[in-house]
Amino acid sequence: MEFKVLDINGKETKNSVQLDASIFGIEPNSHVIYLDVKQYLANARQGTHKSKERGEVNRTTKKHHKQKGTGGARAGSLKSPIQKGGGTVFGPRPRNYGFKLNKKVKQLARKSALSIKVKSDNLKVVENFTFDAPKTKSFINLLAAFGLDKKKSLFVIGDYDKNLYLSSRNLTGVKVVNASELSTYDIMNASEVVLSVGAVEKVTAILS
Repeated sequence: MEFKVLDINGKETKNSVQLDASIFGIEPNSHVIYLDVKQYLANARQGTHKSKERGEVNRTTKKHHKQKGTGGARAGSLKSPIQKGGGTVFGPRPRNYGFKLNKKVKQLARKSALSIKVKSDNLKVVENFTFDAPKTKSFINLLAAFGLDKKKSLFVIGDYDKNLYLSSRNLTGVKVVNASELSTYDIMNASEVVLSVGAVEKVTAILS
């Protein structure tokens, strides 16, 4: 698949790049995309929620009224879940929400997500670029050149670039990631995906 390469101003250059059809042109599998996104979100959960049970509530265990003659039920502890301020029954406990996915499933999910972006014309390839200094205004100008100033966008670069990362950090709806960090969630969460030429090479090598 031949793909036109754009420059930093959003204009077509004379160069083009070959996108591997086995990565960017497959029939998308929506189920594996669902599984990979589900795992990403599950791994992001802290799972630190906790409520006190009857054995952890700091209340007296003194029998607070006599056994008989009150007309009510027997009661032996204020820690009981049926008492106001008592422990919680079956409350949340700390747990790990993560689960395992096979490597090939995760690869297929990323391939499917990239193929969806190509088919919907929401993927662009830009020549390798960098900024001389971290400047948010420079990144804003870049977004305007690509018509992405009002869209949620994902920029994928070949290697970590501190200036690019810092320039985009304060902008909402924009994320810059290395090719090695690319996830199915990031691809599907963005309206537009922009890959540098270096990123195309690395993504192809990782997913081949």
